Amino acid sequence: MSKNSFLVFTGIAPHPPIMVPEVGGKSIAEVQKSIDGMAEFARRVIESGAETVVLISPHAPLEADAFVAYSDTTLRADFAKFRAPETGYSVPTDEGLLSQIEDKASAEGFEIRRLRGAGLDHGSSVPLYFLLKNGWQGNVVALGYSYLSNEDHVRFGSCIRHAIDGAGRRVALVASGDLSHRLRPDAPAGFNSNAHRFDEAVISAIKKNDPTPIEKIDPNLRRLAGECGYRSMLVAIGATKELSLQCELINYEAPFGVGYMVAQLSAAGNEVLSELPALARQAVEQLTNTGTQLKAPAHPVGLLATPAPCFVSLKTKDGELRGCIGTLEATKDTLAEEIIANAIGAAQHDPRFEPVKADELSNLKYSVDVLLPSEPAKIEDLDPKVYGVIVEDMRAKRRGLLLPDIPGVRSADEQVRIATRKAGIGPDEPVTLSRFKVLRFRE
Repeated sequence: MSKNSFLVFTGIAPHPPIMVPEVGGKSIAEVQKSIDGMAEFARRVIESGAETVVLISPHAPLEADAFVAYSDTTLRADFAKFRAPETGYSVPTDEGLLSQIEDKASAEGFEIRRLRGAGLDHGSSVPLYFLLKNGWQGNVVALGYSYLSNEDHVRFGSCIRHAIDGAGRRVALVASGDLSHRLRPDAPAGFNSNAHRFDEAVISAIKKNDPTPIEKIDPNLRRLAGECGYRSMLVAIGATKELSLQCELINYEAPFGVGYMVAQLSAAGNEVLSELPALARQAVEQLTNTGTQLKAPAHPVGLLATPAPCFVSLKTKDGELRGCIGTLEATKDTLAEEIIANAIGAAQHDPRFEPVKADELSNLKYSVDVLLPSEPAKIEDLDPKVYGVIVEDMRAKRRGLLLPDIPGVRSADEQVRIATRKAGIGPDEPVTLSRFKVLRFRE
């Protein structure tokens, strides 16, 4: 992987609509482990800093000799076909990246045919539903595979990666697909006593941190398994060629005779993201050890080059808070400068703590929360696992903030109560609420 590459997460996600609570109703209890797995999957995508998700689905319209791409400016999805017409969402297309993928694919002899005016298929819409529900925000490139050869799908995955290499931003690739559909006598596609071998071969490759054997699975075994998404996996495998593999089986279950797998293939590129907490650490250690302030990088790239508010937190290795300072609006020209200033503030000027001393440095861990734009909210719009909250008095003179996913904060009421107290606002005073999401980067 070149040092300019920005593919930061590659994974495999299931897509049964029954996982969507508004579709599955009480039946979601049967797939709760997959739902939890997708929450973990989404957390990893978010923590990777992916600004765009490239998703390839087995249920997009199939072309014999070409790949396809949904190409409307805004992609829309709903679950009307699954008796939940009011459940849906829209996401913007990353037109720039899609065009770059087309160029790289064309150079390798592949055609991408654009789909206009078509809502996303459920192979795309279900994984995106869980990414959005769990807090990811960004742009999407939604693709479908073809009837071309297995080798062509691997090569197409490599085209996607090379396009991402030149995009200058962090991207996650999600291969949508279920495994065998014939694992039980009551399975929707019938039963085959050998179907389990397909799932076992895929899982074994993931657990061994070597997806190459998936490319070599016997085509006859694939057919008798009635698999869904094999070619999606091949595209993802192609995208991870020459990358550092970090394969991990996040979850597997087969409650209805269909194999649902959530897995990670690679988190290559996270060395770029580690620069955020590393920059905070460097700023604190230089000031503490030498009394001099760290200069921001002369030519920051990606997220570090853009202005953005952030919070920097210092904790001991035992998990005790040692300092936290942040900004609600960007005060510097770049995020790199914002991180340096807030890291120094957290170490030296948090009024709750004494300034950090040199003998403490080796026992500290750093995290950076980059704040996304806030929006007005009501108490029922809050979810403390997903959203941070800003509480203001009616004159906008006093303001308190609480970041999302704080240990021990389990309800929106508790979250608002803590933020209100931090602002010095009385419990009976009227307030306005705003919610926001963060990109969180930890050591």
